[in-house]
Amino acid sequence: MNKARFRSDWLNRLKIAWQLPLANLKFFFVVLLVLGIFFRFVNLDHKIYWHDEAYTSLRVAGYTSREVGEQVFNGQVINVKDLEKYQRINPEKSLRDTIKSLEIDDAQHPPFYYILVRLWVRWFGNSITVTRSLSALFSALVFPCVYFLCLELFDSSLVGWVAIALISISPFHVLYAQEAREYSLWTLLILLASWALLKALRFHAEGRKAIHITGMWGTYASAIALGLYTFPFTGLVGVGHGIYVIVTERFRVTKSVIAYLFASLTAFLSFVPWLLVTLSTWTQTGATWTAVPIPFVTLLKVWGLHIERAFILTIGDFGFDEPLIYITLPFFLALTIYSIYFLCRHTPVRVWLFVLTLLATLSLFLLLPDLILGGQRSTAGRYLVPFYLGVQLSIAYLLATQIIAANFFKQKFWRIVMAIVITAGVISCGMSSQAVTSWNKVISYNNLEVARIINQAQVPLLISSSFGVNFGNTFALSYILDPKVKLQIVTGNTQPDYLNIPKIPSGFSDVFVLNPSDQFREKIEKEYDTKMNLLFNDSFLFLWKLTTPLR
Repeated sequence: MNKARFRSDWLNRLKIAWQLPLANLKFFFVVLLVLGIFFRFVNLDHKIYWHDEAYTSLRVAGYTSREVGEQVFNGQVINVKDLEKYQRINPEKSLRDTIKSLEIDDAQHPPFYYILVRLWVRWFGNSITVTRSLSALFSALVFPCVYFLCLELFDSSLVGWVAIALISISPFHVLYAQEAREYSLWTLLILLASWALLKALRFHAEGRKAIHITGMWGTYASAIALGLYTFPFTGLVGVGHGIYVIVTERFRVTKSVIAYLFASLTAFLSFVPWLLVTLSTWTQTGATWTAVPIPFVTLLKVWGLHIERAFILTIGDFGFDEPLIYITLPFFLALTIYSIYFLCRHTPVRVWLFVLTLLATLSLFLLLPDLILGGQRSTAGRYLVPFYLGVQLSIAYLLATQIIAANFFKQKFWRIVMAIVITAGVISCGMSSQAVTSWNKVISYNNLEVARIINQAQVPLLISSSFGVNFGNTFALSYILDPKVKLQIVTGNTQPDYLNIPKIPSGFSDVFVLNPSDQFREKIEKEYDTKMNLLFNDSFLFLWKLTTPLR
């Protein structure tokens, strides 16, 4: 189907429908937009501040793990409030210290977002609400970007409004809009780069003035560069854009191809300094957990949840404990697959190829190594923002075209489908706004339960080590532990925790131990002639308690 026929068929019908029989939809979509903004900003401090967010505050404050280890994780008994210093900006540390902290400990996370957060909390305060509100603001700016992207891609404001509706009440986007991490900013920059790319290509095709074309390619290069300095996987988004440009230009070296290559090279060269830092520290600070193998069935389930979580809230870290998922997942999976088929069947290559490269390039880069080599690279939903956007764009096109179909029964059917999708999203976001935890808290999902057990004790002591997730989770727990709780944390990164058994002081009514190794637990039981009972555990948290208090 050529471009002219495409416009005369679906798009003209969309424009007419938007002006006449479906005029009331505009009000409906505006209401959903307002709801989406409300869900992003309501109860920002209600959910637990989890492991990764605690690291955000640590980086923003400008402290390295070594500094914290020397000053805090040294086996001395400290107050919960003593950790607050390392979660707030203070005169001791500057913006340069924030960047240095990332360079030394966490170079896989580039500094752009963390610089913005530091400036933000410096201006507005250090509360959880303020820290998270910047992500909510970025997420709200996604709406105009996705609208203008749809205008460029589909030449239809109706598709743009449907896409806004889907994203505004998507539990996935709302959850990451309320998290002090970089993923909503990354979403914004992906959409901005995609819009600039399509507009630049259109300017080339229309023979616009060089200054207009250069301006769009400059916008594209800037968005990709900032995207790289926000999250390195932006490079794979750029690769998908390159595949799109080369194929739509029919594998010829045209002005558009040359301009794309120049803009991409400019963006990449700007990122080289940080890339070198990342590569030099990868063996120490890289996300090595992604290469840990998981069963193939588990991988399939997680990918099912990726589809599910774009539209409806799942309970728990894994989600398959819910009976409802066996009803909703087939529905959303079928809708996703059919929408992609429908998009490829009814749009020209320049439309469907863009959506497919957006949702598939990064996804396959993560999924194929998991299938071939083993691992769990593709299980982290936050890495798959382009996939979510591609799915939502394809479904937006399907719904926008079918709710104005000439066939009465087809029209009614797809309006019911859209009502189901919207209802599921609104209810999910409403539930999420009142929840105190969510699936994206992963290793901290049950932190509140752990804190509740410890807080019930009269004079509690919590012992842990700095190994692995304990480091970040200790800071995360400090937000919800009562001031009466004392902490005794030993180092666990440079040597095994059982080589650093602390001298446990007397006077505590209850002594708890978080995530000890078997050797650590056995050694404490032997040295202090006591036993330890397991009070709570999930996949990541194991809370033990000494059966007899030390006197």
